[in-house]
Amino acid sequence: MSAIGYAVSDSTTMIRRVLRHTRRNPSTLLMSITLPLVLLCLMNYAFGGALDVGGGRYIDYLIPGIVVMGAAYSCSATAVAVSTDMNEGVIDRFRTLAISRGSVLVGHVVGNTIRTGFGVVVVVLAGLGMGFRPSGSPLRWLAAAGIVLLMLFAISWLATGIGLAAANTSSAASMASLVSLLPFLSGAFAPLDGMPGWLLAFARNEPITHVIYALRGLVTDQPVGDHAWLSVVWCAGIAVVGYAWARSVFGKKTVR
Repeated sequence: MSAIGYAVSDSTTMIRRVLRHTRRNPSTLLMSITLPLVLLCLMNYAFGGALDVGGGRYIDYLIPGIVVMGAAYSCSATAVAVSTDMNEGVIDRFRTLAISRGSVLVGHVVGNTIRTGFGVVVVVLAGLGMGFRPSGSPLRWLAAAGIVLLMLFAISWLATGIGLAAANTSSAASMASLVSLLPFLSGAFAPLDGMPGWLLAFARNEPITHVIYALRGLVTDQPVGDHAWLSVVWCAGIAVVGYAWARSVFGKKTVR
């Protein structure tokens, strides 16, 4: 078997390990589904009637924001899982085995992408049951799915870097929780026009805003503008930075 074949085989084994842990400890999966669903119900039924989104139904406006919120929440779970492996010496033990060094990281990244992707599907299905009626074509839905997967992949690599660099699991959770704040500083739940000028400049240009607006335009068959390609550029950049950070820390840090 070639080096690439061994790397793929080792990565597949590590992905199965992460998914097996999810099955044995389903609280992580349940939280990735429950939190977005609770927020969806809260925003739609409690505040939806009071928010003016410039025409159209609020549920159609809300779903893309909830999807991104669920992805942002997953950052903490991944960072904690990676930090646990690092601080309990699991990663050090894997280093002594004849396996691809990057396979441990790939396992966490792909495992989190699959787990959170399942949560995204559940949220969209729940939204359809609550009245979400997207009008985008299948091609637009495919593009939206691609952006979601790229976003999950980027967040997973960033979370892996945080988990490896953090001193302990509490620190990892605290650092990663900053990512979950970004959707609240975007157009996820209400138009940006009501924000003060100093905050509006940040909200209009942060990556989460571009992803949400791209998804919203694609699934509701509205103009997307520059948001689609800016989303791809932002997510690709975050993935590259997260990957480089994770590989750098992984190669140097050991448990004492």
